[in-house]
Amino acid sequence: MAAENNHYKIYLSPPHLGGDEEAYLRRALESGWLAPGGPMVDEFEGKLKELTGRAHCVALNSGTAAIHLALLALGIGPGDHVICQTFSFVASANPVAYVGAVPVFVDSEPDTWNMDPELLEQAVLDLGKKSIIPKAIIYTHIFGNPAKVDELRAIAEKHDIPLIEDAAEALGATHMGRPAGAHGKISIFSFNGNKVITTSGGGALLTDDRQIASRVLHLANQARSWIRPYEHDGIGYNYRMSNISAALGLAQFRHLKKWIDRKRDIFESYKEINEKKTVFSWPSNQPDKKSSYWLSAFLLPSHEIREKMIETLHEHKIEARRFWKPLHNLNLYENQVSYLKGVADHLFTLGICLPCGAGLQKDEQRLIKDTLIAVL
Repeated sequence: MAAENNHYKIYLSPPHLGGDEEAYLRRALESGWLAPGGPMVDEFEGKLKELTGRAHCVALNSGTAAIHLALLALGIGPGDHVICQTFSFVASANPVAYVGAVPVFVDSEPDTWNMDPELLEQAVLDLGKKSIIPKAIIYTHIFGNPAKVDELRAIAEKHDIPLIEDAAEALGATHMGRPAGAHGKISIFSFNGNKVITTSGGGALLTDDRQIASRVLHLANQARSWIRPYEHDGIGYNYRMSNISAALGLAQFRHLKKWIDRKRDIFESYKEINEKKTVFSWPSNQPDKKSSYWLSAFLLPSHEIREKMIETLHEHKIEARRFWKPLHNLNLYENQVSYLKGVADHLFTLGICLPCGAGLQKDEQRLIKDTLIAVL
């Protein structure tokens, strides 16, 4: 079937090179630091701290590792409850299972497609009636579009629950002038190959809490003693970012604003299809928020139109994808408590992600738009 053809000519969100990568990688090689850690890791962490205004940053080998270590640093373990967003990539919730904790899923609200504050409050109160106090709340900025941070934070502070900001998709996004990554007790980023900037594989954890940062750094280095060689005071992990990866990230970081601007232009261009036929809908414009436009994500009028669009694009060797399946619908999480209004299921039924890499050429986007219009 065409939908299973992985040999696309136009990919959804491929990594894009800015031209500086070779020079930065050469610097890393010449430094002699190839293994995890190194001077370019320190420099990359400094860039992230500068961007977010955070006091501490630990660069890691994935965003998933960052969430895992965030949970461990907060002392979360078997039997604890952690509230998660059901409309998110599975890596937002899997680390909860890593530590033996219990995920509780909360639906999205229709304005931003992010965690619904009203349902979050309901979940916290319902758990409280059972004498269960959630040990953390993990919310995600979906597709780079900022969540209702102030409302979520108010609920977390009211009930004294640590807030973990999953900003894996939102590097460069802002809320009320403050950057994504600046809002939770702990925040995380991802630099996977399909993100706005990439370190090939990589992530970072940010916090203003020195003890949390120290704990995370320790665990990411196999819980190794800094004083006695080959002494380890607990179960640690090989989660540190390598100097080579950080070099790639530094080269990419120089182009962050330019690439977000380009991705915004691509998103706005797809919206122009509605001038011919009203077909797309998207999160509502909120003047106090600026997206990273990580993915160009839209809703279509029907499941049938969505499926026909994906099929036709794939026939033209153009990658397009459905949205993630809500986590409460995955077999591995189907028995977990969930607070739902049907929003995530609606998004899954009608959602489509269209090619939006920063390197997408004008003629490629015209081809995509002409193909979509032909389907309509």
